Amino acid sequence: QWDWLCLGVLIIGSVTAEIENEEILGADVEVEDFDKQSQEADVDEDESSLGIVYQTPKPTGEVYFTETFDGVLTGWILSKTKKEDTDDNIAKYDGRWEVEELKENTVRGDRGLVLKSVAKHHAISTMLTKAFIFDNKPLIVQYEVNFQEGIDCGGAYIKLLSSSNDLNLEYFFDKTPYTIMFGPDKCGEDYKLHFIFRHKNPKTGEYDEKHAKRPDVDLKKFYLDKKTHLYTLVLKPDDTFEMLIDQTVVSKGSLLEDMVPPVNPPREIEDPADKKPDDWDERPKIPDPNAVKPDDWDEDEPSKIEDLDAVKPKGWLDDEPQYVPDPNAKKPKDWDEEMDGEWEAPQIPNPKCETAPGCGIWVRPMKNNPKYKGKWKAPMIDNPNYQGIWSPRKIPNPDYFEDSHPFEMTAVSAIGLELWSMTSDIYFDNFIICSEKEVADRWAADGWGLKKLVASANEPGMFSQLVTAAEDHPWLWVLYVLTLALPIGLGVLFCWPAK
Repeated sequence: QWDWLCLGVLIIGSVTAEIENEEILGADVEVEDFDKQSQEADVDEDESSLGIVYQTPKPTGEVYFTETFDGVLTGWILSKTKKEDTDDNIAKYDGRWEVEELKENTVRGDRGLVLKSVAKHHAISTMLTKAFIFDNKPLIVQYEVNFQEGIDCGGAYIKLLSSSNDLNLEYFFDKTPYTIMFGPDKCGEDYKLHFIFRHKNPKTGEYDEKHAKRPDVDLKKFYLDKKTHLYTLVLKPDDTFEMLIDQTVVSKGSLLEDMVPPVNPPREIEDPADKKPDDWDERPKIPDPNAVKPDDWDEDEPSKIEDLDAVKPKGWLDDEPQYVPDPNAKKPKDWDEEMDGEWEAPQIPNPKCETAPGCGIWVRPMKNNPKYKGKWKAPMIDNPNYQGIWSPRKIPNPDYFEDSHPFEMTAVSAIGLELWSMTSDIYFDNFIICSEKEVADRWAADGWGLKKLVASANEPGMFSQLVTAAEDHPWLWVLYVLTLALPIGLGVLFCWPAK
């Protein structure tokens, strides 16, 4: 029965191997044909190595702004001003920008705006095709980022600049009023995805920044994998928002409930003039005032006493010191007894004590004193005068207001990147501002979708990934060998049990 079983396994294995060989041969033919197609595709500079013909994305509906950077860079203005409250040697916005292709997973003909300088301030901006007014339409902001060299410390966020009569993009800097700031930012091990909007106080007219709560997902991989990622912000007229990375929601909430600090201040505040009374008792427990120390309580007893039952171990060397001068030590040649004093050999443990239970004068060990009670203290009881933890009384907040519809923000008419980075080659591409999710999704499919397809096709196979992992962690070779040896050993064991 074992022989027939093993024979059947061998036959099935051989047939499977022949089928796999045929598939591999067929795959080789397909690869050859694909290589021919790729060589033909290389003739067209806008065709990728996968035979993908790139075409600049075009919006399929109403938009407020689009930018692909595939043609001539027009309308973008470099800032000519300086950053305030900064050393003069780095205050100028002199960081360099270039329009170029991706370094890896290139889609021929597709270009992006690249931040090129390290440890410099960068600022570039442009006007929207038409201003966005927050009324009854959603705001959708979407763009691509690739940290081509990873990212040590720096941002890749954008600012939607507030509409005003005196907006001059040549003087765009960190204090230029903006309505929304959105995008990734990282320094050290702090990985962030910003969504900030500036809210106008209806009573004072002043603006405050409101920050969305941090996403609950781990953002680290989006900063380190050197792939192009799609960042999307959706603001809805019902005062809700969503943040998406690669078309997956990573954070969502309400403008009224999930911003820090909150849009609306509290109705009541603590009275700053209220002070805790001098006789206010906040002690929940107090010593029992009626307790009396027992007559037999002796506070003078020590906590430790000699163990009178202890006996000196046999072989104890009373006349031998624990340490003796090192017989091999020699006085240094440069030792000056007038300056350094009389030389003495350094002390070492007495060799005779190594085999004995101990050396020197034997002293009885100490033990806990059973009569020790320590200093007497009255037991604690509930405080009959306990009044709780004091807090100031509440009064109406004089600065209170209620904005029930914070979506109605200041209109925006320009978009800008005002960044500092300690890593170069941050790639931006395919900006779109619109009001329809379908328009943004179609735009993403024509741009980011192609980049994702090319990056997936260029991913190494499983065998290559295993070899690469073993190069970094050599102990994996042992695991690989054991994984292969186990089924072979089991096959031998069951097919030839007699042996």
